Amino acid sequence: MAAKKHPIFDTATTLGKLVLFLGISTVCGVLVAGLMVPAAALAGTTATSSISFFDDLPDEMNVGTPAQSSRILAADGSVLATFYDQNRTEVPLADISEFMKNAIIAVEDSRYYEHGGIDTRGLMRAVGSMVQGGGRQGASTITQQYVNNVIIQTYAADGEYDKIKLGSDKGIGEKVREIKLAIAIEKKYSKDEILQGYLNWVLYANGNFGIESAADFYFSTHAKDLNLAQSALLAGVVNSPTVYDPVANPENALARRNLVLDNMLEQGMIDKKQHADAVKADIGLKIRANRNGCTTAVRAEYFCEYVTNLILNDAAYGKTADDRLKMLQQGGLTITTTLDPKLQDAAQAQIHDIIPMENNPDKVGQSLVTVQPGTGKILAMAQNTKLSPPKGQWANTYNFNVDMFDAKGNELGGAGGFATGSTMKPFTFAEWLNDGHKINEIVDGSVRKYPLSFPWINSCGTTSSDYDSNAGNGSADLQNADGPNGAYYRRLTASEGLYNSLNTATFAMAAQLDFCNIQKMMTATGIHDGKDPKKPYDMSFARNLIGNDPVSPMSMANAFATFASGGIHCDSVAMVSITNAKGDKFPVPSANCNQAIKPEVAAGVTSVLQEVLIRGSGYTIPLQYPAAAKTGTTNESEQTWTVGFTKGLATASWLGNPDLGGRSSNGLLIAGQRIPYVDGATYAGRTWQGYMNQVAGAYDVGGFAPPPESMVNPPVVIAPKPVEQAKPENGGNGNNGDNKPDKPANQKNDDKKKD
Repeated sequence: MAAKKHPIFDTATTLGKLVLFLGISTVCGVLVAGLMVPAAALAGTTATSSISFFDDLPDEMNVGTPAQSSRILAADGSVLATFYDQNRTEVPLADISEFMKNAIIAVEDSRYYEHGGIDTRGLMRAVGSMVQGGGRQGASTITQQYVNNVIIQTYAADGEYDKIKLGSDKGIGEKVREIKLAIAIEKKYSKDEILQGYLNWVLYANGNFGIESAADFYFSTHAKDLNLAQSALLAGVVNSPTVYDPVANPENALARRNLVLDNMLEQGMIDKKQHADAVKADIGLKIRANRNGCTTAVRAEYFCEYVTNLILNDAAYGKTADDRLKMLQQGGLTITTTLDPKLQDAAQAQIHDIIPMENNPDKVGQSLVTVQPGTGKILAMAQNTKLSPPKGQWANTYNFNVDMFDAKGNELGGAGGFATGSTMKPFTFAEWLNDGHKINEIVDGSVRKYPLSFPWINSCGTTSSDYDSNAGNGSADLQNADGPNGAYYRRLTASEGLYNSLNTATFAMAAQLDFCNIQKMMTATGIHDGKDPKKPYDMSFARNLIGNDPVSPMSMANAFATFASGGIHCDSVAMVSITNAKGDKFPVPSANCNQAIKPEVAAGVTSVLQEVLIRGSGYTIPLQYPAAAKTGTTNESEQTWTVGFTKGLATASWLGNPDLGGRSSNGLLIAGQRIPYVDGATYAGRTWQGYMNQVAGAYDVGGFAPPPESMVNPPVVIAPKPVEQAKPENGGNGNNGDNKPDKPANQKNDDKKKD
């Protein structure tokens, strides 16, 4: 609230003007005396007490670093998003146009390089004009304005708005204090340093603090590249950012600009031709709208939000959440991330081809995330919603790709994952190989029921056969999506069971394994509960062998990356480096790469997942590069997946019901059509295929190491030779059908199950 004025001292009255004149004259005299003569040498009680008052005022001010915008950058250095309370990017004086330096001096403080912080000549001239009824004239020097801006904006940055006082609110003591601070600043810093600080602190309207932000906003350029007309326009704004706002009041801004140009000509800073050309120039605005926060990110807004959550959750960036938020909004951080813009744009385009954001009446969710094997770097993170969509467009604030919480219970903004279906089967197969079994060992895929009494092995707990939690009587009828003839309910190789995505084969393998070790295999590769990463994937129910519980797409991509890298698991990482405006470096989370599973096990799993794209459940979505993948479809096609990799990229593609309810994806509007059956290869697979074919070539697309021969086939038992072997009838080759070459089935072999 403004201080109440005393009627005797109201500057609107002649008496008030006279008193003000005498008061300021006295102050000026005191300042001169205080600067030039020691207080003890001055005679007179009044002078001595005035000097004492002046000497007692503080002359220290912590200028510090102004609040600066923080930026999140992609891996190539391009800006993804900006964060600020005060939109400012500090630049050195050498990176500011000479026209701009001269323009601000010409209009704000023509004697800047002559005075010592206060211009007593200008101050007395302004007072005299006011006494004579000539109105107010500017008396503050650039140094005084600098002090005033630092005080106001420091209070604002700290949220102490009640301490901010504008010109009409200040008492004589506060004004004198600012004058003394200006004198102290002049003693401490050079003129160029003060001018640099002033140009970086001052407000240029529309939320732009500092000349670099103003140049970018109004003219889409840098401060060092401002021409004469542009510099004069911006120099004119600072006197009254509202009145001379070039956007809201262009006529006022032009008139003020031309006044600045007149001053520059009068002071010999420019010649007549420069003046004439600049006065004739149009205002020439080329507005580049300010972006603040992830909702205005250039791309990858959910990745942006994920990164900001990592920062806001980490004590390395401040003791409290408020400290960390202040650091992000005022600390001038440069946060370089792992995101590859080319991959991100390709991912978003592929998703748009399947489910355009503007045409999704059934609210089908879709996402895609890529990590780099061997580094854990998140290279792309896309989904089919926006954080702040246009009116009428489906909104979803959850990040479909990430966990709901981090390991400390802090929110990550994620949906918490989705049931994964058959994309979980490779981990049972990995433990199968780790336990010493062979890729082509025979398993009995004809067994479709496991009673409650079935003796599953679980050395770290118990495992129930209650496949159908509503049945209460043990396993329901396991079904394979193998068409009407039931051709796959038979004895077959473990590899055939995996690449054809046969539920019965996975259960048959698990019946010979320790569920505790299957769980450990999942944990080693990065699989965990999508809502609580401290919890391992739940293997207390046999039904989770085929993906009943939710896992986030990023965890799935990361786990498959472990196979791609020869068994090396790396935690997913989003940030490469963080520095502040001073150049101080902050730690970023490590990928913690380690040999999580045996290289030969990873090679064995990879070899079979390559067959998925050749003859198995993903035969319709092959890549033009060596690749491996697994499709997944939950009961009634509620959630559908394809997760796969080349040597250089691992990508999880998901499409389904983000609300985790029981709604099927069958018959919904997807890719401009409604079809009766949707599985993992249909749309999630098509998105994965189109994206990976487009981007994989930019990374390693070499071949995979083969598994050792000893892992491929079980020992051959040579039976005694029969006395006489019957010849096949009808000229056949004697094959009984169990070992026929695999052909693509009419219906892709993915999982069908009852939950």
